[in-house]
Amino acid sequence: MSLLDIHVLGSPILRQETQVVTQITPALRRLVDDMFETMEVAKGVGLAEPQVGRSERLCVVDADETRLVVINPEIVHKEGGMIRGEEGCLSMPEIYADVERHARVTVRAQDIDGAWYEVELASGLLGRCLQHEIDHLHGRMFTDRLSLLKKRAALKEWEYEKAKYPKNVRVLPVGDLPPEKDGASA
Repeated sequence: MSLLDIHVLGSPILRQETQVVTQITPALRRLVDDMFETMEVAKGVGLAEPQVGRSERLCVVDADETRLVVINPEIVHKEGGMIRGEEGCLSMPEIYADVERHARVTVRAQDIDGAWYEVELASGLLGRCLQHEIDHLHGRMFTDRLSLLKKRAALKEWEYEKAKYPKNVRVLPVGDLPPEKDGASA
C-alpha cells in the first residue's frame, strides 16, 4: 500500500462530476486500500476519489465503528429534517464550519466485490460523513452548503492555509506512516 496525494480546494478535479464505476479491477482494489491508508494517516473519517485525483464514483468511510467501501452511491431516502454539525475536510485542512445535513439518510451503494447494499437510516458521524463524501462525488465541497457570510469567512481562512499547498496538492509526510507489519508481531 502507499499514501496518495490529497487534492485541496483549487484543484479542478474537486469540482467535477465523477463517472460511474463499471468494473471492479485489481487496480481499483489497490486504490481502495491506498485510500483507506491515506485517510487514516491524514486522520480523516472519509475520502472520495476526486480528493486523490481520480474521477470515479467511489469513496471510503470509517466512522462510528463502520468501515465501508462505497461505490456508485445514491441517497435513496432522507428523514428527520436538517441538523447542524461541525465538519472539516481533508481537502481543506484546518478549516471547520457548522454544516446542515439531513438527520438520517439511507444510502444504496456497491461494495468492493460489486454487490449492492444499503446503509439504512445512517445518522450521527456516519450519516454526516456519507453525505459529505457523496457531495465530493458530485463536485461539491462542504463550504458550498454554508450561508454566504459563513462561506466567505471559511474561504478567507482558506486563503491563508492554501499557501501551504502551492500545487493544490497535499503530500502527507512519510514519517506519519504506521509501522510496517512483519508478520511476527501481533
